[in-house]
Amino acid sequence: MASPRLERITIEPGKCGGSPCIRGYRLRVSDVLALLGSGATHAEILEDYPFLEEEDIFAALEYAAIQTGHPILIAA
Repeated sequence: MASPRLERITIEPGKCGGSPCIRGYRLRVSDVLALLGSGATHAEILEDYPFLEEEDIFAALEYAAIQTGHPILIAA
């Protein structure tokens, strides 16, 4: 079952080249992840992007976690 948090991630063909964005804004999931990866704190991100909510950051992380998952094949 999909997490309700993932409803915050939107994909629109004409926006940001169809990249996953946060709640329809022109802020990509990858932008949020890059900020976190560079060491920005949640508080710093929220200060720089006042339209964001902390749940948006968690949604970006959850989306990334799902995207990096892969099936595990077990030999019979």
